[in-house]
Amino acid sequence: MDILEDNRAYETAVEKKCISSCRVPLHNQNLLSIPNDHLYHIALSSGDNDLRQMFGDVKFVCFGGTPSRMEKFARFMSRELGLGTAPAHNFAGNTDRYALYKAGPVLSVSHGIGIPSLSIVFQEIVKLVYYAGCEDVTFFRIGTSGGIGLEPGTVVISESVVNGQLEPIYKQIILGKQVERPAVVDQDLAQNLHNLALEDDRYKTVKGTTLCADDFYEGQGRIDGAFCEHDEEEKMLWLREMHEAGVTNLEMESLGFIAMCHRANIKGAVLCVTLLDRFEGDGITTNLQLLHEWQTYPQMLAARFIKSTLGL
Repeated sequence: MDILEDNRAYETAVEKKCISSCRVPLHNQNLLSIPNDHLYHIALSSGDNDLRQMFGDVKFVCFGGTPSRMEKFARFMSRELGLGTAPAHNFAGNTDRYALYKAGPVLSVSHGIGIPSLSIVFQEIVKLVYYAGCEDVTFFRIGTSGGIGLEPGTVVISESVVNGQLEPIYKQIILGKQVERPAVVDQDLAQNLHNLALEDDRYKTVKGTTLCADDFYEGQGRIDGAFCEHDEEEKMLWLREMHEAGVTNLEMESLGFIAMCHRANIKGAVLCVTLLDRFEGDGITTNLQLLHEWQTYPQMLAARFIKSTLGL
């Protein structure tokens, strides 16, 4: 009940701050006193670039792990939107931290691995769409995950995201104190995405609970890392407990992503393809060509939603 009350209080405060009901709102009044806000990690700034002209038409921001994957996604979206096949321009090319591409109203952004890496570029992208005056923006994380009891190559739309203790809460240490942020999934958006799945798709699409771990090895129960203090039997017991609790897949960004979308009052969804079934092992043994194909599945579903929203 406390979390629900906090959510309502937060949403009321956001409504008061919004310039309009659809424009991305300002959430940090300190930014008003910064004449030139350097978005350092994406090589842009509010004073040196005409962000409204460059990015004011953006309606969708798609985040994914690697620069190469998001460059390919930008090219894919250009073709899907009928914008030609010109080489994608990396707006963040002057920094080696992230990559940022644009295909019409779609931004394609790399976020690295884990919430800390994601959170940096996420905050700068939120500031970017605010400075650009963007309206009705939707964020997606499109990536990969490990499945629990699912056939590899299945796309999971997260209907809930939880931490390692199965709480829908993103915890941060700020000024020496732990701060808890609720991770509230936009259920309408998740359902609308699921409604776009087709029976003749090459992949199966399901809704489920995504567990966001703190790391790839111990946090996800693997036994093949440099450190491990649990055995195979304990791992399998934990996986079965997670499965019984409704967890369908494991990754490392969803909790922070959804919590920050909720805090920013931006619609957001997580779509991840499973690369393996953790009941069958810890390592990925599928050939590289098939893995590359699987990674396009959540991109295809996101593109279908974008085109549908644009009436294409």
